[in-house]
Amino acid sequence: MRIKKGDLVKKIAGKDKGKQGKVLRTVPSEGKIVVEKMNIVKKHQKARREGQRGQRVEIAAPFDASNAMIICPACAKATRVSYSKVGDKKVRLCKKCGKEL
Repeated sequence: MRIKKGDLVKKIAGKDKGKQGKVLRTVPSEGKIVVEKMNIVKKHQKARREGQRGQRVEIAAPFDASNAMIICPACAKATRVSYSKVGDKKVRLCKKCGKEL
């Protein structure tokens, strides 16, 4: 998976198309990501103790990673990712400006 936790991404498809946010969590086995303030769903939560009320909580749900593009910190554009070896390390590079992500 080319997208990692902490990356700034832009949604390119779906109900939040065009929005930007930071990746909170990745689910590589399913190819999904969770991004702050995107794909918000309401979850019903039961009361845990007597006297406490149940409530509806809004959470960010996972969506497919193919519906998001990484925003390059150097050129500030949504871009695809390429890989290159620098010494013994494999690094992610921006396809538009060539700088490291």
